[in-house]
Amino acid sequence: MNILGLSAYYHDSAASLVVDGKIVAAAQEERFTRIKHDSDFPRMAIDYCLEEAGIRIEDLDYVVFYEKPLLKFERLLETYLSFAPAGLKSFLRAMPQWLKIKLHLPRQIRRGLQGRYNKAIAFVDHHQSHAASAFFPSPFEDAAILTIDGVGEWDCATIGVGDGRHIKTLQRMRFPHSLGLLYSAFTYFCGFRVNSGEYKLMGLAPYGNPRYVKIIKEKLIDLKEDGSFALNLKYFSFCQGLRMTNPAFAALFGGPPRQPESRITQRERDLAASIQAVTEEIVLRMAQTAKCLTGKDRLCMAGGVALNCVANGKLLRKGIFKEVWVQPASGDAGGALGAALFLQHQLLDSERHPEPSDSMQGTALGPRFTSEETQEALNQWGVKYHAIDNETDLLERTVESLQANQVVGWFQDRMEFGPRALGNRSIIGNPSDPEMQVKMNTHIKFRESFRPFAPSVLLEDVRQYFDIDRPSPYMLFVAPVEKSLCLPLDTEDESRIKDSDLNQIISVARSSIPSVTHVDYTARVQTVDGTCASRYSKLLRTWKRKTGESVLINTSFNVRGEPIVHTPSDAIRCFLATDMDCLVIGDFILHKHEQDGGRGKRLREELLARSELD
Repeated sequence: MNILGLSAYYHDSAASLVVDGKIVAAAQEERFTRIKHDSDFPRMAIDYCLEEAGIRIEDLDYVVFYEKPLLKFERLLETYLSFAPAGLKSFLRAMPQWLKIKLHLPRQIRRGLQGRYNKAIAFVDHHQSHAASAFFPSPFEDAAILTIDGVGEWDCATIGVGDGRHIKTLQRMRFPHSLGLLYSAFTYFCGFRVNSGEYKLMGLAPYGNPRYVKIIKEKLIDLKEDGSFALNLKYFSFCQGLRMTNPAFAALFGGPPRQPESRITQRERDLAASIQAVTEEIVLRMAQTAKCLTGKDRLCMAGGVALNCVANGKLLRKGIFKEVWVQPASGDAGGALGAALFLQHQLLDSERHPEPSDSMQGTALGPRFTSEETQEALNQWGVKYHAIDNETDLLERTVESLQANQVVGWFQDRMEFGPRALGNRSIIGNPSDPEMQVKMNTHIKFRESFRPFAPSVLLEDVRQYFDIDRPSPYMLFVAPVEKSLCLPLDTEDESRIKDSDLNQIISVARSSIPSVTHVDYTARVQTVDGTCASRYSKLLRTWKRKTGESVLINTSFNVRGEPIVHTPSDAIRCFLATDMDCLVIGDFILHKHEQDGGRGKRLREELLARSELD
């Protein structure tokens, strides 16, 4: 049974292929087109999935879409009518695409499949797709399910239960009362882009004080004990306008929204801290309700809010559930996978056999490239490189670069599915270097200096570094840094960072692994055990043998405004255009000092021009 799952036309188009219940391939369209968050029909992702499985379009048994467009259209029409005539501008902007494409999805899907598919096309509810993506790949035979995002058709959050090969929705929150939209409203107001800047807001939160929590609870939301709430729409304009907030919201928080790229003030820091605190409280209340409704000891999560790893970490430490598993591709891209699995197990009633870890294969579900393909790309770029035939030698040389505090691009094996690079499309560095966070952010990623980096740590050593007692392979849980490694602030440090700019705050080392220790003494942990990203696991073990340490910085191999690199050519271009010192790509090593600096400068200017548009 070959089932193709699709998400498209809203955010992060993707394709996934499930063959006889096994996840064979999954990828976002953005990686192929190089358009970040590409929402177009995922033609190239589909082609890849079919090629990976070695099948043709005609061999597909089912195609399934991750939401129901007619229900979504109903919600949009009702919303526009409720706020008419205030929503006219937004209505006129949205309708052409709906009338041309979204109301005719079966036709668009068949056209996208070149007219070669003439079997059934199924449509699965948006939050059912999220729930399926959370439960069916999980290692659990039964579990509570919590999905939270902006909005699907009508639902913004659901609580459900999974048992064997079936899931059931027990409770739901309806539009416009959405935790995802509330968080995005603050993302917008703080000067970041909605649907991509939420990570920035979460990273900014520890630099502020949650002094607006009371205002949020008194003015913006009516929060109930079970985690449900009602938004006070007096302060929001996402129902009827093209912006998230309105003048009433601005008056509540002391002035207009921050202009993108302008200086981040204490107000933005405090707003970020406040909405993060409220989000954590709501997630904990929803989780407690899920526990009460289902009686289960395990929880599965998906939806965009499930990527809030700070909230996830606090949920884990709260102990409401014995185990928590979060879908690593929790956003709309993961909906493509969830829709395929929902059809496989729920609708077709196919057997399900949970795997001891999970069935996501470490998210290594994307394309891989042969040594010959990689060398061909190197030759086409005309770069100087060293071919290393012996893997041990390759790992030793990489560690030497890391020991010299060089920034290393690391490109190996299959590309990851979802927003995280987990050791196959990564930029890595020495976490003991106190300058590495600022260097990577400003000279490699071209992004805000306050953005935190994740540590990769060998699973067997994780307790030596972080207060977490279980695997965290997908960077979806934030944990405190082990107290014995933390460096308390002295009087001079406290004086220096008080009311100072972010760069001054960042420059103060807080642990013996300062470049992965956030300002609040936490870190977004990735554990590595060798089951996936095997060469990355070997690299960490070589690093440990040479240095005695088990931790490396791991961030995604991309720059601001661009998707994670897909091909060897993407990686070479990114390496040349940034201040990356070394590129390890397959069995080849490149050093920056051996390359043409003039071409790198030109590529850098192009990248910077594009990054300003993000």
